[in-house]
Amino acid sequence: MASNSQSSSAQTVVIKVGTSSICDEVTHRPRLALLAALVETIVALREAGHRVVLVTSGAIGVGLRATNEATRPKKLARLQALAAIGQAQLMAQYTALFSPFDVQVAQILISRGDVADRHRYLNACNALRELLEMGMVPVVNENDAVSVAEIKFGDNDTLSAVVARMVAAQWLFLLTDVDALYTDNPRTNPAAKPVRVVRDLLALREQVKVPAGAGSSVGTGGMETKLVAAELATAAGVTTVILNAQRPRDLIEAMTQPLPAPAVVGNVGDEVKAVSHLLGTRFVPPQESAPLPDRKWWIRHGLRPAGTVIVDMGAMNALADHRASLFPAGIVGVIGQFAATQAVTIVAVSNTADRTALRFITDQTQLTDPVTVGKGLVNYSAAELRLIMGHQSAEVAELLGYAESEAVIDRSSIVLEPGVGRGRRTSAGRPRTAGSSTSIASE
Repeated sequence: MASNSQSSSAQTVVIKVGTSSICDEVTHRPRLALLAALVETIVALREAGHRVVLVTSGAIGVGLRATNEATRPKKLARLQALAAIGQAQLMAQYTALFSPFDVQVAQILISRGDVADRHRYLNACNALRELLEMGMVPVVNENDAVSVAEIKFGDNDTLSAVVARMVAAQWLFLLTDVDALYTDNPRTNPAAKPVRVVRDLLALREQVKVPAGAGSSVGTGGMETKLVAAELATAAGVTTVILNAQRPRDLIEAMTQPLPAPAVVGNVGDEVKAVSHLLGTRFVPPQESAPLPDRKWWIRHGLRPAGTVIVDMGAMNALADHRASLFPAGIVGVIGQFAATQAVTIVAVSNTADRTALRFITDQTQLTDPVTVGKGLVNYSAAELRLIMGHQSAEVAELLGYAESEAVIDRSSIVLEPGVGRGRRTSAGRPRTAGSSTSIASE
């Protein structure tokens, strides 16, 4: 077992492996050679002093093999049952593969509900970090046996990004069936080129065609979900790399490959030459801003909004330029039903002349040119907000009979969208698309 003491160069690494890498898409038999190579890679990382978390899919795929079922069923209860069957066998498989190296594994099953509840989220963080301190390899999967569609992560790419934040990882490796992200689908376009470095995901989405849909018949992920995972992870300061699962040892080399600083790159051509040696696709955390603190990252990425609060442009400017709290006077509409302390999306509109009409908006699609400002935790329910919106904070106690807070959302509980803030908006108040000539580099 690896020593608990960590050298100054020791890093925390999260590796995500998908169902198609674990079992054959048709026969559902385990890909033992690939899994053995993955395990040997993890052992090598540990021997170098690093701490490793493995995020694995495959429970349902293994369950299909155990029950001799040919195709993935659609019935939710059946999928949950297969996950329960397959998860036990999957963990037994990992235990057997790590055993010759005297490495202990520990199972952690996480659901979206665990992340949405702040107390449970912190408990999961503590458990994962304690396992790493004990020298274990946590093996994480979504708790598919009890999760339902409405509260699922949807794929383990997203889950791996959440786990990377939970353990304060420096690296997240997404192992897939291609060598890198390409400028187009390499299976249909032979002219597609690999993208080696991504510094701006907004610019990337404008310049690169990403194949939609699931990656395999037994999995739920695809390249789009990996971009989402990269966005979540880089917002937490985690360098994210897409690599081919057939060569897991590439990730050891990828960790040692230096990335030239943007400042030394003169143009796109220079950037391409400077990064052509890199393996896979590397997503670099933004250098112009510090990673989001844990609580704000949790608000933005861990919570699903329960409703929408519509504000005027004056309120948006106060939030964006002065990092102010949101007060009732700046609110012009409320969409949905939600309780106090739940997360809501904050949306701004420029045309607030007919405030009466805005009070009866029931869907965001009814708004004209809305601007998504951010997300926050409300101090008042939707019903309470409908009574106090547009009023001064001093009037809240008279309107409700009590006043929980002067602010509807405290500034410490507001997370702005990327691009909303000082110097990043047009005169109309709309977030400007970020990007530069060197935001991505492809061969």
